[in-house]
Amino acid sequence: MGDRIDVNRATAAELDAVPGLTGHGFEIARYREERGRFTDLRQLDEVPGLSGKVDDVTRARLDAGAP
Repeated sequence: MGDRIDVNRATAAELDAVPGLTGHGFEIARYREERGRFTDLRQLDEVPGLSGKVDDVTRARLDAGAP
């Protein structure tokens, strides 16, 4: 499948390029700036507009990275 995208380091454009997150990169980056790093990918459900929309296939393309 290739490398996973780290939601704590990726730019809004990189996040937009992930199928299932298209159009939400800015909101993810803003959420991260306001609340700090993601420690669990389930926190994506807290991002405005993403609640219940991030499926397991999308999460498999992502990583929350090391602290």
